[in-house]
Order: sequence, then structure tokens, then C-alpha cells
Amino acid sequence: MPRPIHASISLAALSHNLDVVRRHLDQAARAAAGTAPSIWAVIKANAYGHGIETAVAGFSAAQGLAMLDLAEAVRCREAGWGGPILLLEGFFQPADLELIDRYHLSATVHTREQLDMLAHARPSRRVDIMLKLNTGMNRLGFSPDAYGSAHARALQLREQGCVGTIGKMTHFACADGAQGVAGQMQVFRHATRGLADGPVSVCNSAATLRYPEIAVAHGSQAHWVRPGICLYGASPFDDVAAASFGLRPVMSLRSQIIGVQDLPAGAEVGYGATFRAPRPMRVGVVACGYADGYPRHAGTGTPVMVGGVRTRLVGRVSMDMLMVDLDPVPAAGIGMPVSLWGHDGPSVDEVAQAAGTIGYELLCALAPRVPVRREP
Repeated sequence: MPRPIHASISLAALSHNLDVVRRHLDQAARAAAGTAPSIWAVIKANAYGHGIETAVAGFSAAQGLAMLDLAEAVRCREAGWGGPILLLEGFFQPADLELIDRYHLSATVHTREQLDMLAHARPSRRVDIMLKLNTGMNRLGFSPDAYGSAHARALQLREQGCVGTIGKMTHFACADGAQGVAGQMQVFRHATRGLADGPVSVCNSAATLRYPEIAVAHGSQAHWVRPGICLYGASPFDDVAAASFGLRPVMSLRSQIIGVQDLPAGAEVGYGATFRAPRPMRVGVVACGYADGYPRHAGTGTPVMVGGVRTRLVGRVSMDMLMVDLDPVPAAGIGMPVSLWGHDGPSVDEVAQAAGTIGYELLCALAPRVPVRREP
């Protein structure tokens, strides 16, 4: 019998979350008397751990897909995706442009060196690009002072037949916090003022949910949003649950109790003896550990569901096992189902918060040894 742990991925939840985002944007467009933006569903990092082919199926109603990896983009085409695909970091060497041309991909351009590579390329068709502006995150993108000349260079490449559409793009650092997006939007508007029309993309998950009005198009200039984590049913905010937006968890991580210990008061649990039983208690051993992708730094008190009852992790997470308090579940024994996170357990954001991290990391860290079941 295989080890009793698996992750399930819900296609219905992927489609539902995309629809939630779409309806949210439609509402903002009606309020602003504009046009709702198109959606690039972000599926980088193996679709945040959910699987590229699964995401292609679940996001079939998206206008486009966005990711980092060329190989993942090729997998999307091989899985039957015929719509736009945007490479969020663009390309890294001239040979990449051959694949971009062959598979009809769009690319983010954020350095002068990428423009140079385009100038020497001979694609069979023009490459659509999103020219990225660094508005203050100081990660990727042309500085505001250099953006105008980079855009002019891109226009020259379009005249030479190398480049197709030229979009304008940035990324927000604080859309999920109190600082917001106003300062970066001011930089974006100033740096792009007067430049030729082209697609615009500024909103990640947090900005899409909190500031959808800035993505609403007025006139002929198309707008795109780039939601990521929210499409998988997790929240981009520390203080707002995904469920409050109507989002559903896509990944559920489940296991079983494989051992039970009856402890006297004062008995210690796990490596380092970080938990001491305050009274006589029962502890269940769950077949899940950090080698499965569960965070080792999750400590005593991290929420877990055992047999549909909420309880807590106790002691230190091991490589292959973790221990849970069975006092709230007196009927629990070997074989009792356990939900580590997902639709029948705590949210991945709750577990992440208890572990001092974010839901993104837990979803992306699911280990290859965990069997994955794709559900309708």
C-alpha cells in the first residue's frame, strides 16, 4: 500500500477563481464606464505547484497565460493552448528567440541587452513585447529616465520588422499594503505620457483585487491584468482571507494518522523536545513532513483538521512525520483522515501564517514524492 498522503487539485476551483476575478473586473468597468481588461493567468513555477497542464485546462477561459520558463511555455502549446503567452522575464540569450518565434510567444523586455538581441534576430513573424518600466520596486525594468529612449528603440525595431506590438508594463511592490500603488502609478503615467498606444499591464493579484479601476480601459488602448496567487485560492493579503472574495482553495493536502501515543503529563514530543504535554494527552502521528513540502518551521499551534475536527500541530515537524493533538478528537485512531490544508481543512494561508511565511511558498514547495490527483 502506498504511503497515505496525497494532494488533490480541483479544476472546478481553478475555473471558479478565474470567473471571480473576471466578475470583479467587469464590475469595476461598469462603475467606471470603461472596458474590462483582459486576463493573463499567471502559471509560473509549475502553476504555483499545481501543474502546467492542469492550469491550461482550468484557465481555458483566460485571454492569455503568463510564466517565466520557456520549457513551460512550450508545454502549454503542446497541451493545446493557442492563445497569447507572455514570458514575464523575457529571454536570456539569442537562441531563446528561436523558440519564441517557433511557438509564437510574447516577451517582456526590461534591458538594453534584450533590445540588442532583438535587433540581431530574424524572426519569421514579429515578436510582441511588453516594455517594462521600473517604477520603484527596483527589480526588473528600465528606469523612468531611460524608458523613453528604450521605447523609441523598440519603435525602430518595429519598423525593421522584428517587433510587433509594444506594450507598457510595471510591477507593484506594495499593492497588498498601506503604501498602495498611487506613487508607482504616478511614475508610470509620467514616464509613459505621450508614447504611442499599446497594451498596458500593471496589476498583479493584489492590485487586481484592491485597485481594479486602474486596469479599466478607456479608449482604444488595451489593458491586461496578471493575477497569480488569487487564482489558486490563496490570498495576496496578510489581513484579508481569500474566502472573503469568494475564492476557493484549489490544492488540498491530505494524509492519515499512522500512529498514536498516550502521553503522561510532562512527556516531550519530537526532535528537540520543543513540546511538553501539560497534562495526560493523546498525540497522533501524521504521514507528512518537510520532505513532502510541509514547512519545518511550522510550530505548535499550527492548525490541522483530523476527522473533520480542528486541532493543532505539536512539537517539531520531522522529515516524514508531524504530530497533532488528538484531545479534541477522542475517537481518532490509526487511519483517521487528516487535512493539512485545503477545502476540507485550514486554508493554506492560515498554515503559512503560523509558519511565518506565505501561502505562495507552501503551494510551490509541494514535493515531487507527493502523489497528485486531478479532480474535475
